[in-house]
Amino acid sequence: MANSNKSAREAKARVARMEANQALHQEQLQRRKRDNLIAFIAIGAALALAAVLALTVFSPKSDADATGTDASTSSADASAEPSTPAPSASAPVETNSPTVPKAETAQGKTFTGTLTLNGKPLGVELDGTKAPQAAAVFKSLADEGFMTGKTCHRLTNSPNFGVLQCGSLKGDGAGDPSYQWGPVENTPADGKYPAGTIAVARANTVYSNGTQFFITYEDTNLPQGDGGYTIVGKVTSGLDVVTGIAKDGIANGATDGAPNTKVTIDSFKLN
Repeated sequence: MANSNKSAREAKARVARMEANQALHQEQLQRRKRDNLIAFIAIGAALALAAVLALTVFSPKSDADATGTDASTSSADASAEPSTPAPSASAPVETNSPTVPKAETAQGKTFTGTLTLNGKPLGVELDGTKAPQAAAVFKSLADEGFMTGKTCHRLTNSPNFGVLQCGSLKGDGAGDPSYQWGPVENTPADGKYPAGTIAVARANTVYSNGTQFFITYEDTNLPQGDGGYTIVGKVTSGLDVVTGIAKDGIANGATDGAPNTKVTIDSFKLN
């Protein structure tokens, strides 16, 4: 009888050990499945991220016109803004390029001078009190003779949107990635840029200002949702030079594009 009880206990122990081993085995299988699933998800996420990065870095960008929009967009779109195409697909750092002058060099100062287009002078005034960074930039560009020989590549003549845009490095409206600055200053809350306003063109961030500016030859309304455009100064005389260019029209009868009359900056001088 004792041997029978001992055998029963041993059999029960073997069954218990077997069940424990089976339970452990099942737990290991479940853990392995979870680990494999996690690894599969991680690999999938890594591959997806790599694909996105590849598309971001290597996908070709369409040509852009001076509005910063695709060149295939109808030139009759009067809502286009005075801006320059973003020079890079990467998000710009909110800091100025090394060669951009300090705002302090123009703080509190007023610069007056002459902008000569096609041999005809415009009196201009830059406000270093309301827009010190912009005034410092354009005073520096004027002193360096940067504007001499540059063109005014863009003209608009839509209702409430009449501007002449100038100062592109290569005359094609593209921004210069080596010369960017910010922030936006002295923008009108109501989006109204009166005739004779001199403002700074930019791309899609408040630190994408560059060397381009625009002159409004009629009262112009521009959206301010993304920060607006810095008003750096005004035309004090000779605005009729710009209105005369506007009367000559735009290439191909468009409402936004290259002026029919080629416009060259003969000089830009400030005191």
